Amino acid sequence: MTLNDRIHAFVALGSFLNQLKTTENKIIESPSHDQEFFERFQNKIQFAKHHNGWFTPENILFAIAQWAEALQQENLAPWISNYKEISNCSKTVGIVMAGNIPLVGFHDFLCVLITGHKAVVKLSSNDAQLLPLLAEYLITIAPDFKEYIVFTTEKLPEFDAVIATGSTNTARYFEHYFAHKPHIIRKNRNSVAILTGKETPEEFLALGTDIFQYYGLGCRSVSKLFVPKDYDFTSFFEAIFPFSPIMDSAKYANNYDYNKAVYLMSEFKLWDNGFVMLKEDTSHSSPIATLFYETYENESKLLEHLENEAEKLQCIVGNHFDGATVQFGMTQQPKLHDYADGIDILKFLSTLC
Repeated sequence: MTLNDRIHAFVALGSFLNQLKTTENKIIESPSHDQEFFERFQNKIQFAKHHNGWFTPENILFAIAQWAEALQQENLAPWISNYKEISNCSKTVGIVMAGNIPLVGFHDFLCVLITGHKAVVKLSSNDAQLLPLLAEYLITIAPDFKEYIVFTTEKLPEFDAVIATGSTNTARYFEHYFAHKPHIIRKNRNSVAILTGKETPEEFLALGTDIFQYYGLGCRSVSKLFVPKDYDFTSFFEAIFPFSPIMDSAKYANNYDYNKAVYLMSEFKLWDNGFVMLKEDTSHSSPIATLFYETYENESKLLEHLENEAEKLQCIVGNHFDGATVQFGMTQQPKLHDYADGIDILKFLSTLC
C-alpha cells in the first residue's frame, strides 16, 4: 500500500465514524457495506457497558466524534507531510494498549499503520470491543490492511519494536521485557489545572468537561487544581453544577460515597458540592469523584515546580497562566500531533527502517 492509499482508507473510516458520532445516529449517503457495519457498531456501543461499566454510550460517542473530526484529509495529510523520512518499508510493531477510556489506543494504531508498518495489538480487556470492529471496517474498504493488522490475547509474537502503555508498576516490567527492542513505554500521568482568580463562569464550565469527561479516568483528565492562597471555590462550584447528573452513574456515585466515607473517617477537611469533593493534597493522582488541590503564592515558583514534575504530567490546563499547555475545555480534544507523554510516535516509527 502507498501512503496515499493508507490516508485514503483512514479518511473513509473517518467519514463512516461521522455517521456514528451523535445520539442521532443515522446512515447518510455512503457505501453499501456501511449499513452492516453501522448496525454492528450500534450494538457494540449499546452493549459496551456490559463489558466495562464506565463505557457509556455517551462516552463512546464522544470518543468517536473526536476521531471522526481527526480522520479528515485536511488533518491527516498536513500531519504526515511533516515526516519526509517515512518510507514504504514495513516492520512489525507491537502495541500494548491501555483500556481506561474508549479507543484510548487508537492513536498508536493509526500511527503504526499510516507509516506502513504492521500492527500486532494486545488489547486491554477493558477496551476490547471497539477497535477490532474498526479494523474490520478498514480491511473491508482496503483489503491490503489484512496483512498489516493482528490482534492477540497472548504474549506478543515476534516484533521489531513496541509501544506499550500501562501503569507505573507495569512500566517496570515493560522496560525489562522490551529492553532489547526499540520501544516507547508510557507510565501513569495526570493533568492539572491552574486557577488564577480571573476565570469566568464559562471558563469554569469548560474546565468541568476536562474534569468529568470519561468520569475523570483519562490521563488528560484534570485530577488536580492549583489555586491562589485563600482561594474561594464558591464560583467554581456554582459554574460546574450542570455536571451534577454524573451522580446518575451508579459506579461514579459508589466511588463518591466510598471516598467520602474514607475521608470523613480520617477527618480530612473537604470542600464538597454533592458530586465532587476537593481535598488538599500534594499528589497529582486523585480518586474518582475527588479533585486534589494545592495552593500557590508565586506563579514563577509554581511554573518551576511544574517543570520539575513534567514527567508526571500530561496536560497543564489554564487560560490565564503562562505555563499552561491546553486551554480550558480542550483536554479531551487532542490533535493528531498531540502525542501522549510528548513522545513523537511518527518520528520513532520512521526511524525503524
